[in-house]
Amino acid sequence: MKIFIIASRVPYPLEKGDKLRIFHQAKELAKTNEVFLCCLEVGKTHPEAKKELEKICQHVEFIKLNKLKIIFNLFLTLFSSKPFQVAYFYQRKAQKQIDTIINQFKPDHIYSQLIRTSEYVKMKHHIIKTLDYMDSFSLGMSRRAENASFLIRPVLISEAKRLLHYENVIFDYFENRTIISEQDKEQIWHKGRKEIIVIPNGLDSEYFHPKSMAKKYDLLFSGNMSYIPNVDAALFLAKEIFPLVLKELPNCKLMIAGATPLAKIEALRSDHIFVSGWMDDIREAYWGARIFVAPLRLGSGLQNKLLEAMAIKMPSITSKIANTALGAKENDEILISSTAQEFADQIIFILNNKDAAESIAENGFQYVTSNFNWKTSSKKLESVIKCTIDG
Repeated sequence: MKIFIIASRVPYPLEKGDKLRIFHQAKELAKTNEVFLCCLEVGKTHPEAKKELEKICQHVEFIKLNKLKIIFNLFLTLFSSKPFQVAYFYQRKAQKQIDTIINQFKPDHIYSQLIRTSEYVKMKHHIIKTLDYMDSFSLGMSRRAENASFLIRPVLISEAKRLLHYENVIFDYFENRTIISEQDKEQIWHKGRKEIIVIPNGLDSEYFHPKSMAKKYDLLFSGNMSYIPNVDAALFLAKEIFPLVLKELPNCKLMIAGATPLAKIEALRSDHIFVSGWMDDIREAYWGARIFVAPLRLGSGLQNKLLEAMAIKMPSITSKIANTALGAKENDEILISSTAQEFADQIIFILNNKDAAESIAENGFQYVTSNFNWKTSSKKLESVIKCTIDG
């Protein structure tokens, strides 16, 4: 098959969840199909990105979006019902470039990653199409609105409503629709949502593997530190949970690892809190810490950071929101907490109980390595695409 993939960002380096998903899906699909990966490009791109992506796909093209045009589009969106998430990534010049590529490549199938890219291909009636919602953006935005300041909350509520409407309207333009979890699927309020196929993220268990190494830190949280749900979780951990832990364990150390930390994250640095910024190899952070703590309160979808930590055999503690998509067994494969005190109590218990820590780590490791695999999930995606083409 000839598959045209359109992604809203250049998926290299792999510091964001959507980049990780499309990178591995494109890589697996390209093993048995001819894949054209078309990426919208906003801002500065890694100098090695094109070369690295050409290693996994037969054709790669970046389409640069104009920053001034982005601002103009966002202004116009104030007077429409379209989500800002969609308007941000759509430009007519880019549409013409994409049309030209599609006409020349003549794909058997179009795979649109995220609703952000759907406007570019929704009218391609002569080609069978799949839309990967990935997450329910409306759910994630609603959760952000709940915890936002009174000044920004109305804007986020409005965007959540726009997203909810668009997620349902765009459904009918595509023959196939996929999503990352059952939790997110239930948030697409279309009458045909049962047709949405859950394609979970995978895990590169050969790369993320256990390794015996001296522990520099007791606690670790990782992720892109300019992404609001991660920022909220890091602040919750550092300002509300960690002080409770220090009362019982005054020598405890916390590492917050991940790219592009905002100033408020950088400001958390202290004798007990370390902020890494970008790391060439995020595994060093996992291998160097005792417990992974992900107190996520916002966002949606399956958290790759939890898959990675558990694959490295770290006992992990997270929120119910984050585990809903993951589906790990509470108190056996993972620990679940809600309040700052609950998180602190779980952390102190695990740090003081080696047997419990090892049991949670081993069970979590067995769970993620058995249930999350990029090859398996991408084969499921390929079968969805092939089945539609074959009719």
